[in-house]
Amino acid sequence: MTQDAPVPWTPQGDGPDPRRHAPATLRNRDAIAAVLRDELPDAGLVLEVASGSGEHVVHFAVTFPALDWQPSDPDPAALASIAALRGDANLPNLRAPLLIDAASADWPIDAADALLCINMQSNSCGEEKSVGYVACLCINMIHISEWAATVGLFRGCERQLPSAAPLILYGPYLEDGVEIAPSNLAFDRSLMERNPKWGIRNVSDIDKVAVEFGFKRVRRVEMPANNLMLIYHHDQDI
Repeated sequence: MTQDAPVPWTPQGDGPDPRRHAPATLRNRDAIAAVLRDELPDAGLVLEVASGSGEHVVHFAVTFPALDWQPSDPDPAALASIAALRGDANLPNLRAPLLIDAASADWPIDAADALLCINMQSNSCGEEKSVGYVACLCINMIHISEWAATVGLFRGCERQLPSAAPLILYGPYLEDGVEIAPSNLAFDRSLMERNPKWGIRNVSDIDKVAVEFGFKRVRRVEMPANNLMLIYHHDQDI
């Protein structure tokens, strides 16, 4: 049994081509963008944490041209893929990727207007208070990381986000009183075979952590392929 993280992408071509392809991105990017349209600011700098192959951030940079996008990842292969896709896209609002380990307390960034976190496998989503973040998006991280990563995500965003700012989650989740889809059940088993500390999380458990760090859930959106988007607002009065 391997404890390594699953690789969510494959090479786009043969040989030394650094570009990677994540099939799930093509299936979910438009649905995610439709929700982001209601949640992200109209303009500013958006930081994407754990950009993976880079396909999401390229799509979002095209879809939201008034926003500047800063991708990042701790994986050298992912950084190479992001850089290659950025070169292909040649978009004025897509910045070169940064090497950021979400578990680190020191991120090489100064300020941004929104924070994205895609496919992060880490124990923290930020440590120090910074200026300018108005949203946090985390896609497909919570089920492929240890529970400490979820706690770290809310802890970090509590330090980063102002009052009423959204923390947006996407992925498969369990819900009390809702029968789990067979595909999600099989996926959950495969995750725990890779690492017993991974697995699809229950929304009620996430809600409890959210409250601990001053967030409350304000929206639940059903998404394709038995996924959900969960929107939490940072409420400093909790």
